[in-house]
Amino acid sequence: MLHEQIFEVGRTAWNIAVGPDHGPPLLFFHGVTRRWQSFLPLLPSLMLRHQVFVVDFPGHGASDRLHNNYRVVDYVDAAEALLKLPPFSTMKEFRLYGHSLGSMAVAALAARLSSQVQAVVMEDPPFDTMGSRISETPLLSFFEAMRQFAGSTDSVPAIARQLADVTLVDPKSQAQTRLGAVRDAASLRFTAKCLQQLDPQTLPVIAAGGWLDGFDWRQTLRDLPCPALLLQADPTSGGMLTDQDADEAVGLAADLTRIKYPNTGHLIHWQRTSELLRHVEAFIETT
Repeated sequence: MLHEQIFEVGRTAWNIAVGPDHGPPLLFFHGVTRRWQSFLPLLPSLMLRHQVFVVDFPGHGASDRLHNNYRVVDYVDAAEALLKLPPFSTMKEFRLYGHSLGSMAVAALAARLSSQVQAVVMEDPPFDTMGSRISETPLLSFFEAMRQFAGSTDSVPAIARQLADVTLVDPKSQAQTRLGAVRDAASLRFTAKCLQQLDPQTLPVIAAGGWLDGFDWRQTLRDLPCPALLLQADPTSGGMLTDQDADEAVGLAADLTRIKYPNTGHLIHWQRTSELLRHVEAFIETT
């Protein structure tokens, strides 16, 4: 059984789902606009041998809003403050799993808390795709559109219907894609619920191209002190990690294992759950 707890970090209350003590701690950090429930497909298997802590980032889910900016480095600073408090500060070691924003955060946390972090799993980190390159991708139109729904008081079905009609525009080809054509109705409902709970201030810095300001992902990977598993979605199917960035990541980190998922979008843990679990479990058992 999972139960949600509130952890006070200064002026910010974090909502975290905590599992039973079945082994060493495994902490999960989700992507921007999401919430801890995004990881539900993975938890039944991984809870068998770990005690899981599944985080709602500030500004997301049932956690409080941040009292400053929402750049990647701000999430990392806030998460580091969380992990320096009990019960995390008393843990001799733990493993970290992050998706998207969370994947960049766990790499930075490993570099900062090197004595405690045993291993990290990074699922499709966007790196510069959501930084300096965002204006070159359909993601810009996506996040600009999401701003109208963040914190909405409309019902989940109403938001989901509106999301289906959002148009994504490729700045290079000017090709247009209806969001409802690439995301199923259940996924749109989940996104709608996430957006209801999202602080609208999380999004402007992304659309403005300043999300990665102050965060050097290359130096972060150079500083990784532990084994890392890099899970790469397919950029032609909606993945955010480019082959160029992934190749560079392999060369930067001292111990990095890369797995590619052809024909798979950004949410690998939803689309290829069984295969991803096999890779994650095999990796964790070697660390």
